[in-house]
Amino acid sequence: RSGKREMNYFSEKELSCTHCGVYKFDEAFLELLNQIREDCGFPLPVTSGYRCPEHPLNVEKAAAGKPLGAHADGLAVDLGVSYSSAHKLLEVACAHGIPRIGINQKGDSRFIHLDYDLSLPNPALWSY
Repeated sequence: RSGKREMNYFSEKELSCTHCGVYKFDEAFLELLNQIREDCGFPLPVTSGYRCPEHPLNVEKAAAGKPLGAHADGLAVDLGVSYSSAHKLLEVACAHGIPRIGINQKGDSRFIHLDYDLSLPNPALWSY
């Protein structure tokens, strides 16, 4: 990537669409995520970053007549954290002004969704 940042905890590969491999992640949001990662002090594994229009989840949303959401604009990330790490991430994300947060802390695929799409209702907090 051109213009290497002083601190970059996230690779282009992990933020790319898992369906097609395209990287279209918002650079300002990436800088904010790096600050959040720095303040957390532990890895934040990405379970979903950018999602292209053909990504199965977006195809499903489109078929249901729903908007594609912030992942399709590179303005959202799902981070595979749980228990005390999830609690710390929420604390840090709120301190950094993340306006939209989704929480899944049940079962085997626990994650926190951080979303910076200001065109969507905010502030917002939801559970899956």
